[in-house]
Amino acid sequence: MLALLIIITVLLWGTTPILEKIALKNASPLAGLTIRNTAVTLIMWIYVILSGKISILRTVGTSTGSLFILTGVMAGMIGMFTYFEALRMEATSRIVPLAATYPLVTALLAFFVLGEKISLTRFAGIVFIVIGIYLLK
Repeated sequence: MLALLIIITVLLWGTTPILEKIALKNASPLAGLTIRNTAVTLIMWIYVILSGKISILRTVGTSTGSLFILTGVMAGMIGMFTYFEALRMEATSRIVPLAATYPLVTALLAFFVLGEKISLTRFAGIVFIVIGIYLLK
């Protein structure tokens, strides 16, 4: 089941930038992001209401909710806006791999902020990400 979920995720995330690049030929990143986020918000509210799971929202505390709002603004709004701008300006085959280097930032922040250990294999992965960035220039 896990493998199927990963395959679906990869196919959806791999296809989406192509559709976004095509759409950005006829719309500004701001318009695209507004339409995209509005649609996702409406669909999520419909799902939560129709599935009877609206009560799960009451289980989220103020500090946790604030973190979700912050990450939504950071990644879902500002990050997507800058990504759309970059996607509009450059080849999809270059922008998507560069944007996908975010695990490098995550690994470093996990080490410095969360105190997580970086094993030899994770360090090798970080090195490969840096090499990949260099190769995409």
